[in-house]
Amino acid sequence: MQPNFFRPAVLNGNLQTYMPLLLLAAGQTIVVIAGGVDLSLGATVSLCNVVMVRLMGTAPNGAQIAGALAAGLLAGLLAGAVNGWCVAYLRFQPIVTTFATSFIIGGLALMVLPSPGGVVPAGLANVYRSRPLGVPFAIWLIAVIIGAWRLFRMTRWSRFVFAVGGNSMAAYMTGVPVALVQASSYVIAGGCAGFAGLALLLSTSEGNALSGAPLTLSSIVAVVLGGTRLRGGHGGITGTMIGVLIIGLLKTIISFSGVPTWWQTLVDSLIVIIALAGPGFVALLRKRAARDFA
Repeated sequence: MQPNFFRPAVLNGNLQTYMPLLLLAAGQTIVVIAGGVDLSLGATVSLCNVVMVRLMGTAPNGAQIAGALAAGLLAGLLAGAVNGWCVAYLRFQPIVTTFATSFIIGGLALMVLPSPGGVVPAGLANVYRSRPLGVPFAIWLIAVIIGAWRLFRMTRWSRFVFAVGGNSMAAYMTGVPVALVQASSYVIAGGCAGFAGLALLLSTSEGNALSGAPLTLSSIVAVVLGGTRLRGGHGGITGTMIGVLIIGLLKTIISFSGVPTWWQTLVDSLIVIIALAGPGFVALLRKRAARDFA
């Protein structure tokens, strides 16, 4: 369907396209492992994206660029902190809370930049498209993400995250700060959304208050495809990366085969439904098989 798919330039371009979702799905993975879910991450990506491009202005210098990027990342962290506070300390349901905050965050993004636009300095965009030591910049980012995950898994805090997602009450009884762990997972996800907003900005070279919305469902699908259990307590970012690549390949196939793009949304939704219903269905089959055998 795409004869030049394996050419280095095409692969590099595809990896740059996948990078925003990969960064966002990494944050979603942490939240899901801790027993939650964040439906506002797509809106957070949009907010970070427009904050960065709006603060850069039309002819930014180095200090303005650094300040704009820092402000965008801070916006993501604050959005995650609000979600974490509501879920962990106010005991709101994660799905309802993050679904509600997605509208608030999305509205703020539209206030910051009502229509797509903005200017991204050519030098900054070229860094994202560069090939240090002959290796695409996106590959370096993937290596950094994997390295960060390995370091995270070596910490006691990561064990807390998995324990809270597996059984929050048992974790509390053993002295794990459950609320703090849950809140921190949303903050980490917000930070990942900030980096995803930056990657999206460098990939498209413009700000858009609606650009991150489609990434929310895709991030959950990538998490599911990567083997992370939606009930929490099990999973990893490496599998999520594979899930992102699968989603990217599906989109490529749909695009080059002439299938309407809305089929991608149908496929994503079916994957989530199967992931939710699958374990219960398998358990039912096992129960019936055991009864018939008896």
